[in-house]
Amino acid sequence: MIQRRINEQAIMFYSVFKWTILAVIVGVVVGFATFLFLSILELAITTTAQFPLFYLAAPLAFFGSAALIKYLAPQAEGHGTEKVIEAVHKNWGKIDPIVVPVKLVATIITIAFGGSVGKEGPCAQIGSGLASICADVLKLNKFDRRKLVICGISAGFAAIFGTPIGGAIFGIEVLFVGRMLYDLLLPSLIAGIVSFEVSSHLGMVPLRIPIAYTMQNSDFGYLFLAGLFFGLVALFMIIILEVIEEKAKHIKMWKPLKGIIGGIIIIALVQIFGTKFLGLGLDSMKDTLMGAQAMWIDPLAKVLYSAVTLGFGGSGGILAPVFFVGASAGSVFAGLFHLNLQFFAALGMLAVLAATTNTPIACIVMSAEIFGPNVLLPAAITCAIAYLINGHNSLYPSQILAFKKSNLIDVNEGEEMRKIETKMTPLLEPINRRLSVVKSFTHFFF
Repeated sequence: MIQRRINEQAIMFYSVFKWTILAVIVGVVVGFATFLFLSILELAITTTAQFPLFYLAAPLAFFGSAALIKYLAPQAEGHGTEKVIEAVHKNWGKIDPIVVPVKLVATIITIAFGGSVGKEGPCAQIGSGLASICADVLKLNKFDRRKLVICGISAGFAAIFGTPIGGAIFGIEVLFVGRMLYDLLLPSLIAGIVSFEVSSHLGMVPLRIPIAYTMQNSDFGYLFLAGLFFGLVALFMIIILEVIEEKAKHIKMWKPLKGIIGGIIIIALVQIFGTKFLGLGLDSMKDTLMGAQAMWIDPLAKVLYSAVTLGFGGSGGILAPVFFVGASAGSVFAGLFHLNLQFFAALGMLAVLAATTNTPIACIVMSAEIFGPNVLLPAAITCAIAYLINGHNSLYPSQILAFKKSNLIDVNEGEEMRKIETKMTPLLEPINRRLSVVKSFTHFFF
């Protein structure tokens, strides 16, 4: 008995030492790469912003992005994180090295000329791609490769979010719905913290907006309503993105030409809604998080811009648009009930992220890292409610459903989210018949 325990402790000591070293290596590499990517991206945005009508080049930008991805790295298509999740589940984390430079260039082109996407997904894909390269250099087996790639995902999110703990947890929570890989918690945290420290020392400034507002007892009812609202906003965003992506796929045309169509649509949207929703939208989002009142049209417009960009050849992440939509939705909600605009904008940003990506734990931790301790408790409530209300839906179809969210819904656990078909249990059959009316209505429009 004693000998067995000694052997086990020796193995665990070796494992901790090994993965601490590997995680530090990944954190340093990804932290530097993230800083390099963001520096080039900022330079490109600053350059194109000098021209008031820069967005008129969107058709050519989307064309170039789609052509690069189609002929050089098909794995780089879409919003980054989805392809990384797919690689982890299906290819043991094996990622073609060409993905890293192609994703970097395609994303910079897309964002610099007005594409409404984010920088988080590309950083996750770049981080995982570099981790995969490290696994090749170190000649790791497929199990250790997968583990190292997941550390790369966490390192990418930690650096780009500016949240070393929340970002690292996001990297392991986003792979499965309802389960985290606890054996990866330590190396992911180390990789995330190191990546964050490296990128910070190089000059990246994390988002920090301390919120002094203290929640009152009377706010609890509004928190419940806000959670419901944010969950529905998340579901709306997922549906619109899916619908436009499907419509784009049904257009039988060479993909780069679809990029030209997408750019033309973006130009048309600018004539209707303006330039506020182009690119990352960080300035508008920060204004909202500082207490500026958002318009009711803001979340809808941002979703449309992002869906068209990603559906028609643009490259980039989806989480910056999620942040924008969540923050503006929270501001709109607060305005309806005359509540604190900044407080509920912060809750909306986190809760919509938790719901769309099925990562409530990471988002709760991020709330304290970004906004301070006053937001932690209300963020926990709204994130948990929004996560449940969104049901078995996700921005990432390759996520695996580990545990269903309710025993009253019959779904197959262990399936990819794209394959999930929800059915009511016999107890809820009367409700299911009433919902058929709603289904018929949505099918008519979508």
